[in-house]
Amino acid sequence: MTSLEFCHEIEFSKINFIERKTRITHPKTIIYGAPKSGKSFLIFDYLMNFKSEDYLYIDFKDCRNDINEIKENLKEYILKNKIKVIVLENFSFDFKIPYCDSVIISCKEKKELKGYKNIFLTPLDFEEYLLHDQRNQNTTHSFNSFLKYGNLPQSTQINEFKVLQNLQELLKLINENTTSQEILKILILNIDEKKSLNQLYLTLKNEIKISKDKFYEECNRFQKEKIIYFIPKYNHIKSVKKIYTYNQAFASAITHKKKFKNELTNIIFLELINRYEDIYYLDYIDFYIPSLDLALVSIPFFNSFMMQSQLKRIKKQLEEYKIKELIIITVSNNEHFFYDNFEINVSPFYEWSLS
Repeated sequence: MTSLEFCHEIEFSKINFIERKTRITHPKTIIYGAPKSGKSFLIFDYLMNFKSEDYLYIDFKDCRNDINEIKENLKEYILKNKIKVIVLENFSFDFKIPYCDSVIISCKEKKELKGYKNIFLTPLDFEEYLLHDQRNQNTTHSFNSFLKYGNLPQSTQINEFKVLQNLQELLKLINENTTSQEILKILILNIDEKKSLNQLYLTLKNEIKISKDKFYEECNRFQKEKIIYFIPKYNHIKSVKKIYTYNQAFASAITHKKKFKNELTNIIFLELINRYEDIYYLDYIDFYIPSLDLALVSIPFFNSFMMQSQLKRIKKQLEEYKIKELIIITVSNNEHFFYDNFEINVSPFYEWSLS
C-alpha cells in the first residue's frame, strides 16, 4: 500500500472537538500559528463535514510517509479517486499544489497565496479555556490553572503533574539543537522585560559559545513563527522592545523562580493580540492601544492608597498621550475610582478577559 493510500484511510469522525472561536470557513485556507495551538484539531473539525473517502489528509512530518512518492503521484491520485478535500499538514511549499475543490494547509509562518484565506491561530484565550477545562469547578480555579499551566489545548486534557514536563518536551521540539534552546530560554526568562537583543546576546555569550548572526537569526525565526513577540514603544522606533511569548507557562517549565507580574502581563498581552493590531507600550504603562485611546496596566495586587506614586507617574502618560481610558488588571481586586479627574477601572483578569 502506498503512502497516499494510507493517508486516504485516515478518518476523523470520532474526534472529540471542543468549539473554538476560530473555524475554517473558506475552501482554500492556510492556517498558521505556534506549535500546539490547535491547528490540527481545527482541520479535523472541518473534515467532519465530509465523508472519509472524499478527503485526503497528509502530514509531512509523519515519518511513515514517503514524501517523494507523494509529490510525484498526488495530482493523479486526486483525479483518480475524485478527492474533494486535500489537507497538507506541516507543508513547506516546496512543490506545486495540485488542483482540488478544497485545499487546507497548515504551516509555521504566514504565507500569501492567491485565492487562499489566511487564519492565524493562537492558543486558547481565557474564554475558550473555560470551555476546555473540565477539572476546575469555578472561574477562579480555572484562572489559577490557566496562569500556572498555560493556554495550550492539550494542557487541559492531561494530568497537571505532566503539564510542565510536556512543555519542556515542546521546547525541545521547537528547537533543532541546544543552542536554539538556550536562545529561546533566555527570551522566555525575560518576558515582560525591556531588553535589547544585543543585551541578551552578550549575556548568553558568557554562558555558551554562540555567534551574533546565529542569535539574531533564531530570534527572527521565533518572531516569524509567533513563538516570541517583540512589542515596540509608541513613537520610539529605536527604543528597546518588550518581550512576550505565546504561552506564559513556558517560564515555569524552565525555571523555579517566579515572576508573577511578568506572567500575568504576558497573558494580558495574549488576550490583546486577538482583539487589536496596534499594541504598544509606554513608560509606566504596559499596553497602549492608540486607536481606542486605551491604556492597560498590570498590577497583580492593587491598592489605590499604597500606589499613589505609581498612579502619579501613570497620570503623566495619560495626559501626554491624551488617553481617555485606563484599565488596571489584577488577580482579584475590583475597584472604580477617579484620580485627578481621570476615571480608572480596576478589574480582575478573569472578569476583564470575559468582558
